[in-house]
Order: sequence, then structure tokens, then C-alpha cells
Amino acid sequence: MAHETPADAPAMTMAVLFDPEPERWGLRGDTHVWRTLRERLSHTEVPPSVDDVTALLRAAFDQAVGVDLARDESEAVYRKEYAHGGMSSGMVHLKTWRERLMPLLTQRAKALLAH
Repeated sequence: MAHETPADAPAMTMAVLFDPEPERWGLRGDTHVWRTLRERLSHTEVPPSVDDVTALLRAAFDQAVGVDLARDESEAVYRKEYAHGGMSSGMVHLKTWRERLMPLLTQRAKALLAH
């Protein structure tokens, strides 16, 4: 049996960055955004640089939530498509995405690309 070389290995997709899910979230809509991003990026290869990964994540977030995290200073937004019941249903905590979730994904990308 031949060994796989990096050129033969299947390309990793962005979905690998989303597992495992974080133990803590900001608001109820955050889990739905996380899963939406994982699904939308499940066929997208991991770019070769962390900057490219970050840009791709931010663009996907902007598309999924309709918010540019770098420009919109709101703490949270309501999005009906992420409302699935509960007190903060549909609420996406932008502060958590800026301070914890996007940095987590970026850290995972750094670790992945370092190998």
C-alpha cells in the first residue's frame, strides 16, 4: 500500500475549524450561526495563510448575519432565521464573536496551518 503524500492527501475544509463546538456561547443565536458557518464552509478548502482564513471567516459571518464585525459596534443583533425558541432566541452576540469565537477559529487555523 502506497503512503499518501501531502499532494495526494485530501484537502482539509474550513469545517474542521468548527469542531469541537465551544462550551460557552454569548446568546442563543450564536450556536445557530456557528453551525451555519460550518455548513457553508464545509466544501471550502482551508486557505494557506491565517490572514486568508480570517478574511474568509469574516466574509462568511457577514453573509450569514449581515454584520461586518470590524465596522459594526453593536453588542448584539436579532436575526429571525436563528430564532428557534428561548429567551434570547435569534439574538447573535457580536461581542462574543469579536472577543472569543472568531479568535478561537483563528487560533485553530494557526494550529492547523503550523503542521
